[in-house]
Amino acid sequence: MRASGVLLPVSALPSRYGIGSFSKEAFEFVDQLRAAGQKYWQILPLGPTGYGDSPYQSFSTYAGNPYYIDLETLIQEGLLTEKECEAADFGDNEQYVDYEKIYYARFEILRKAFDRFVPNKAFEEFKEENAWWLEDYSLYMAIKNSLKGISWIEWEDDLKQRKPEVLEEKREALAEEIQFVRFQQYEFSRQWKKLKDYANENGIRIIGDIPIYVAFDSADTWANPQLFQFDEECTPLAVAGCPPDAFSATGQLWGNPLYRWDYHKETGFQWWIQRLRYCFQLYDVVRVDHFRGFDEYYAIPYGDETAEFGKWQKGPGIELFEAVKKELGEVDIIAEDLGYLTESVLKLVRDTGYPGMKVLQFAFDSREESDYLPHNYGHNCVVYTGTHDNNTILGWIDEMAQEDKELAVKYMNNAHTPKKDLPWDFIRLALASVADLAVIPVQDYLCLGGEARVNKPSTLGNNWKWRLLQGQITEELTEKIYDMTKLYGRLPAERKEEKEEEEVREAEDKESKEDIKEDIKKETKEEAKEEQNENAGA
Repeated sequence: MRASGVLLPVSALPSRYGIGSFSKEAFEFVDQLRAAGQKYWQILPLGPTGYGDSPYQSFSTYAGNPYYIDLETLIQEGLLTEKECEAADFGDNEQYVDYEKIYYARFEILRKAFDRFVPNKAFEEFKEENAWWLEDYSLYMAIKNSLKGISWIEWEDDLKQRKPEVLEEKREALAEEIQFVRFQQYEFSRQWKKLKDYANENGIRIIGDIPIYVAFDSADTWANPQLFQFDEECTPLAVAGCPPDAFSATGQLWGNPLYRWDYHKETGFQWWIQRLRYCFQLYDVVRVDHFRGFDEYYAIPYGDETAEFGKWQKGPGIELFEAVKKELGEVDIIAEDLGYLTESVLKLVRDTGYPGMKVLQFAFDSREESDYLPHNYGHNCVVYTGTHDNNTILGWIDEMAQEDKELAVKYMNNAHTPKKDLPWDFIRLALASVADLAVIPVQDYLCLGGEARVNKPSTLGNNWKWRLLQGQITEELTEKIYDMTKLYGRLPAERKEEKEEEEVREAEDKESKEDIKEDIKKETKEEAKEEQNENAGA
């Protein structure tokens, strides 16, 4: 069934306290999606972030980012005061996140809320239900914070090797800090559930995003070193990345530890099954990043400064997804199959049956025919004008080679479109395609330039910062999105029926008002006539 959605990170939502959160603005965005006839809201990973602020380098594959906890909700619950929140310095630029200020201010304010929090039955149930990951994560974060944030690989050997007696000592010494971490995860969980439930009740499905890899400095690697390619000292043997490409001449050195796929296979891929099962509690659909790594993964020698000298190694292939299907049944997964794809990768995507991705910014290469041009699509795919790793359409146009611009103009027959309106031509191309799902970054609907780019791969310091301003999404814009969504047959059936009923009611109201006006006119004429007759008789 044809549908469409919008890509917007939670961090990019407008809100009062420096970064997007599960605040009233998030619920308003759901309302706007509904009004615009959308079916999906795609977000980025929700995990807690560290150095570089990337949601793809999280301290845990299960934990949530405390930055997204809505402070106004905590004010309403009596855990904070508005004065306390207003006094904190979260930065002074509403359009960009100041992560340094957020880091220092957010945890300070959350600690005040924690000090006033009285554990209740719901909190105890949350701890019990999530103990299988929460206990390792809360202990890991408590130790990490007590050691001024250094990576676990730098911890003393007994801690690094998880000696039971040493861990027990830390649990006792850091009990208060451990409880604070649990509190953050409890608040994150219940607020996210409330927002997701609201989205689902309004016909909006959430597309979540999980990285194929976990961060080296994470509770996952510390608590489960057997899952990864480590030596006896827990030093990585090789790390993840991708070879030189259009994004980077020296490749992308991500630095994530690689999996011991032989071990995962021996255990029936239980860690992956557990991870995906948890993801489907958080999201309705899961986009799996770097899907080609399940066919072959790029292994870069640990210690290399670039990704130029890595080698491709064999991944788990279809066996992993057969195990997932056996345990979880049919699941809604989007395979991020971008980049250079071999025939074996393409076969893996086909064999899973998962929809792959098409990105229009990859389509217009004047040097060769592209699989990303819409006339080459099949139905089972998701089309984007761009992703979080791309520039906005307007920013990308400024960077395009002249030959590629000419190809795009020829393909779309839009030589006379003003530059400021060009994003709508690409949106139209995506929505008109045969792809079952079209997802458009909100920046392209707003026709924003490169200043609104979310991430530039292989760079640090200026990513993940852009935010939507309050009022940028207007009723006029939602109506325009609705009309184009309807034009290309992507409206949810229930939304179409509701709109038609609304139009009928408006027409009936208008007709009723006209009838009342006519009655008033008629009565006025009759009264005037009677008065005239009375005057004549007198």
